[in-house]
Amino acid sequence: MPPTLAAVAALPRLDLRILTGPPDALRAPVQWVAVSELEDPTPFLEGGELLLTTGMRLSAEGAGPYVTRLVRRGVTGLGFGVGLGHPAVPPELVASAEEHGLPLLEVPRPTPFIAIGKAVSQMLAAERYEAVTRAFQAQRALTRAALKGPRRLVARLARELDGWALLLGPAGEVRQAAPESARRRAGDLAGELDRLRGGGASAAVSGRDSHVVIHPIGVAGRPRGFLAVGTAEPLPQVAHTIVGAAVALLTLRSESSPSGRALRAALAGLLLGEPSPGDLPGLPEPPVRVLACAAGPQVPDVLEAGPAADRCLAVRRADGCLVIVPEAVAEQVIAALAATGPVGVSEPAGLNGLDRALAQADQALAAARRRPGRPVLRYGNLPGQGVHGLVDPQAARGFADALLGPLRAEDPELVRSLHAYLAANGQGEAAARALGVHRHTLRHRMRRAAEILGRDLDDPGVRAELWFALTLPPP
Repeated sequence: MPPTLAAVAALPRLDLRILTGPPDALRAPVQWVAVSELEDPTPFLEGGELLLTTGMRLSAEGAGPYVTRLVRRGVTGLGFGVGLGHPAVPPELVASAEEHGLPLLEVPRPTPFIAIGKAVSQMLAAERYEAVTRAFQAQRALTRAALKGPRRLVARLARELDGWALLLGPAGEVRQAAPESARRRAGDLAGELDRLRGGGASAAVSGRDSHVVIHPIGVAGRPRGFLAVGTAEPLPQVAHTIVGAAVALLTLRSESSPSGRALRAALAGLLLGEPSPGDLPGLPEPPVRVLACAAGPQVPDVLEAGPAADRCLAVRRADGCLVIVPEAVAEQVIAALAATGPVGVSEPAGLNGLDRALAQADQALAAARRRPGRPVLRYGNLPGQGVHGLVDPQAARGFADALLGPLRAEDPELVRSLHAYLAANGQGEAAARALGVHRHTLRHRMRRAAEILGRDLDDPGVRAELWFALTLPPP
């Protein structure tokens, strides 16, 4: 959502003063900032702007008609610059704005109009960045959930949207519901499902306190099911993007072969962040290791020449290649890839732990790049990892679960963000870049994590305990 007028007025550096405006009007979004000294600027406005003026051509008699035109055009607010044409905001303008419910802001002489425009532009850019980041993170979360089945995917989607979700079969029967109470809503969707069976791309139903969007699952013309989501408020654009990702994942599953191996390979590529073009083989049998290779094009050729080629999955990315390899043949593959350049090796993991294994492999590869004499570096051999082998695994797992359990219950993204924060030695900028989020988002997450844990994240002892728990190899 764009910034509200109240949020713009609250920026200390602008020193704006609200003269008129009911609370609802001040919560209206500011789509842009426009500057005009025309008696009637409305032909050049679209609505939703914060209009700035010094009242150069504004007379006492013209104040009322001026405000009326702005209100009819849908202007969000009016900022009046004082100290140039008028020493103060004309009382006639204040009275008319008050009468029509138009928010009126006083702009002091030291505040240039361009500063207000820049501030709003920055806020709009930050909002768009947050939306893109949220969509990216949600798509990754949905992909992880899809690896565990439709039930997890539907549950995750409902959580991302703060609403409910239904996965329906071709006849409208409920296959998955999140929460379970959403099952009762399926009967209200029969009419919309009939229309979608006729070839519609999507359907939307809005009421006073409910907004529902329905998408067919499967290729056009022969839906294999439907996905319905409902929220209390209309879905913003970023939410539609998230729903679209869920529809794509469910469609991919519905159109895959019964074995599902090609589907899982495609999902693994998405999960690792770099899906390969063309056909992918099935995922290797767990447990597996993820190998992060600095080399790119030659890695698949090396794998193809080895006897374990049909048991590995290579996923190319911009800075090299990722290889998912079964634990049983990992050493053989690692030895072959060592000749291609630096290789980072994760700890053994299940298919549901690929994201953690990827992080381990990337961390090991980064260290291998810094050590030219050691082309292969294992995550377990990094400084600070060997201590895990000195502790009873069951006791270590119990400690980690007890420490991190509250964070996982609140939001798994808090755990991931805390890992990146500690890996960056508490450097917020570096951690935010690694996560692909804004530094303010990371700062908010770390404050929330500290509150939930009841611990000071700047305390070295606390950091050591958390790092031990976060880097514990999966069971």
